[in-house]
Amino acid sequence: MSKILTPRQNLAGGVIKVLSVFGTRPEAGKMIPLLLEMRENPGIVSLVCVTAQHRELLDGMLCPFNIKPDFDLNLMQAGQTLTDITARVLQGLAPVFAETMPDILLVHGDTATTFAASLAAFYARVAVGHVEAGLRSYDKFRPYPEEINRKLTTALADFHFAPTENSRQNLLKENVPAESIFVTGNTAIDMLKHTVSSRENWSNPALEAVDFSKRMILMTAHRRENWGRPMENICNAVKQIIHDFPDTFLVWAVHPGKASHEPAHRILGNTPRILLTEPLDIFDMHNLMKHAFLLLTDSGGLQEESPAFDLPTVVLREVTERPEGLFAGTLTLAGTEESSVYAETSRLLSDRDAYEKMASAKNPFGDGRASERIIKTILGLGY
Repeated sequence: MSKILTPRQNLAGGVIKVLSVFGTRPEAGKMIPLLLEMRENPGIVSLVCVTAQHRELLDGMLCPFNIKPDFDLNLMQAGQTLTDITARVLQGLAPVFAETMPDILLVHGDTATTFAASLAAFYARVAVGHVEAGLRSYDKFRPYPEEINRKLTTALADFHFAPTENSRQNLLKENVPAESIFVTGNTAIDMLKHTVSSRENWSNPALEAVDFSKRMILMTAHRRENWGRPMENICNAVKQIIHDFPDTFLVWAVHPGKASHEPAHRILGNTPRILLTEPLDIFDMHNLMKHAFLLLTDSGGLQEESPAFDLPTVVLREVTERPEGLFAGTLTLAGTEESSVYAETSRLLSDRDAYEKMASAKNPFGDGRASERIIKTILGLGY
């Protein structure tokens, strides 16, 4: 291994300076529990830099946890492209690394921020720790651009914090050194202890309109691979499902991007028993999941979180890089054809045995201690 892998040697036994960089709301949701634990650890100086790749969705995540970024690149621009984001992250982080001189960079998952920050760290000769490493779909356009972002981040990372054994095996197949891979569980499960409560009031007043006397279906759909015809198919299938099952009520937290927002409101707007809301804060989302009967989503994070709620989940994608959920039986892959989305969802609404089998499946994504394991690894304590 490179000497860059041993930050404690650089400090001769002193504290470890960790710079965490993220730019989107999903990244923040999975980094927050790690940040909360690091700031309580006397062996770590924790610094936070946000790129604000998704400005309007990121800010509301940090305030409830009193997390104030030390650096804010504020790089979001209207009509930005992936090239724009990547170039601005590289340019913006160079002076941050020069000023802070961290021992290790922590990045999460598979965004443009994740890849570009890892490359910037490499240029600065700073070790990279990749949280949620090793996920693979083995299709570089599904998800796009995430599959390539995470593979490139793997090539740059020194510590690979794999959420599951399956992720570890993916990394080993790519000749990542075994001693640099640590199976930690997923920090998404850690987050639930900070967000799930017994409250019945909602931050978003629109949720007061939800009819909880019916079987509530919770939904999200936003991935680039589903833009266009797949999103139209999903909307049409959902409309038919709600029509055919009058004891259901659907809540869709609609992403503000036009590719999701326009077809959702055009096809489903003003449909009885369908509530289209703006994106929900993490507290409302997790507490809605607690009440939901079924989840329809193309979100990776929700696929990981739903088993903690015994919530059967229909994945609105052709592939998933979370096969652990398929193997465990917590997820079912519906694809994006109208007929297949309708068939898989209606099966779970009609077949009680199939539903109960999914609801009782064991959570394969962790025990809520991933952040603890990552910190112990960084400090060289093992676990």
